[in-house]
Amino acid sequence: MTAELFTLFLASTVRLAVPLLFAATGELVSERAGVVNMSVEGMMLTGAFGGAMGAAYTGSPMLGLCCAILAVLPIAVLQSVMTNTLRANQIVTGIGINIMALGVTTLGYRALFGARSRDIIPGFDAWSPPLLGQIPLVGGVFQQVWLFYLAAAIIAVVGYVLERTGLGIVLRAAGDNPQSVIRSGAPLKGVRHAAVIFTGVMSALGGAFLSIGDIHTFTEGMTNGAGYLAIVAVIFGSWRLWRTVAACLLFGAATALQFQLPAFGIHIPNALLIMMPYLLALLAVAGVVGHQTAPRALTQN
Repeated sequence: MTAELFTLFLASTVRLAVPLLFAATGELVSERAGVVNMSVEGMMLTGAFGGAMGAAYTGSPMLGLCCAILAVLPIAVLQSVMTNTLRANQIVTGIGINIMALGVTTLGYRALFGARSRDIIPGFDAWSPPLLGQIPLVGGVFQQVWLFYLAAAIIAVVGYVLERTGLGIVLRAAGDNPQSVIRSGAPLKGVRHAAVIFTGVMSALGGAFLSIGDIHTFTEGMTNGAGYLAIVAVIFGSWRLWRTVAACLLFGAATALQFQLPAFGIHIPNALLIMMPYLLALLAVAGVVGHQTAPRALTQN
């Protein structure tokens, strides 16, 4: 492996992990508050569609990003009301929302762009901070869209809030011992509503990264299971932030290998490479990769 190919592999790993980092961080917050948000896949897809529509019709990727968040917020509110207020089954409602989002975005895409359109839409360009991009061997990793740096900043803030603040204590207690939150006088439902809304915003950012930060177009079902991988990353990381981040990078690396192995002279059937991230996810869910300890009140309304 040459140095150039190694740098390209690292950069691809980070780029492919960014959508997962956004969505998994949001999902982690929701699950630490006791709510499994299975609608992350639908939220990401809606965010990708909203971002593409906004950027295409305004010519501004920044407005597209705003449209992505605005498009996902109603879904996040719907998910939160159904699970936290109406006490509906969290898994069933999430899957239902995912199916609805797939249908709505497919219908909207065909109506606005046509069934086979691959039009390039305005999007964010990659850039590299001064000095970081000049580091030998790994400098190419920092040649990313600015959303990557936003994801890193949000992860750092979430890590601090969860571990070092009173809000973090309340949020973790909502997922482990809801009765203690009620006895303390803190609004349990308010905390859980906020956690699900936060997941929606993060999923929208992850979806928008796909459409206007990476490939600058929208295709039907373009998230291709990324939302489910984000949920698995949380399980893989045993509901700990930094282990979840590592899981996202691992899934990103597994995806990057699909494109890099032929360049390395290693020829493996493409179908096997495509299923690699999902195979890792399956091993994680099955408990083969370490023991996972979920919040004790997870999925309990």
